[in-house]
Amino acid sequence: MNKIAVCGKGGSGKSVLVRLLADGLRRRGCRVLVVDSDESNTGLFRMLGFEKPPEPLVGLLGGKKKLESLLEEAIRSGIPEMQVDLIRKELQLADIPPEYMLEKDGIRLINIGKILMALEGCACPMGIVSRSFLKRLRLAPDEVALVDMEAGVEHFGRGVETSIDCVLVVVEPSLDSLEVAEKIHELAGQIDIADVWAVLNKITSEKIAARLTDYLDKRNIRVIGEVHQDTDIFESSLEGRPIRSGTASYDIDKIIDFLFP
Repeated sequence: MNKIAVCGKGGSGKSVLVRLLADGLRRRGCRVLVVDSDESNTGLFRMLGFEKPPEPLVGLLGGKKKLESLLEEAIRSGIPEMQVDLIRKELQLADIPPEYMLEKDGIRLINIGKILMALEGCACPMGIVSRSFLKRLRLAPDEVALVDMEAGVEHFGRGVETSIDCVLVVVEPSLDSLEVAEKIHELAGQIDIADVWAVLNKITSEKIAARLTDYLDKRNIRVIGEVHQDTDIFESSLEGRPIRSGTASYDIDKIIDFLFP
């Protein structure tokens, strides 16, 4: 299980879970790649302890405007958007220039691209870059890619998950979060992803966890773990400091035990 997508409602804690999983996997000897595929959230690099983000991968492929032109040209020629492939050869991590992939403490980070300006246009090229990159990326047996998806479900419409091994849905205690999880489960099934699991986050009591689990169980969504509310994580996120596992380490270890038995 080399490529893991982390999805969920905005604010549910996707990026926090990615950080915690990256730490836990690194402690077990895995070489971890984090793929920042959320074009609106700019803070993942800080959570991971980097001083700045890597250069966006869209730049390596010519920039957003060039990719928009290539996409328009392909569609005019009759190629469906879902079949547009911006990377034509297989990639290993060693093929990626260092400015586009930073490394610190055994964790590597790639940034697909961000929306940085008003009137910049849609994020469709970034979705296609994500899809093409994950499709062409070849990982060694001890390498794991954690993909921080954009909030919601639009990435399924772009087919980003078509080269993913499993989907983790982060669920916080809210009806909106549960409904997004249900939709993600449905969409993943439409592209034949069988392994879609929920991780409960911001859990303050076993009663809350039981209610969330009951809702998800009734919709055939298996809960594989829960991360309890952690003041240190909250304060780190508020202050823009690197997030450390702390008391969440035990929660994360149980999730990793399930993913890598």
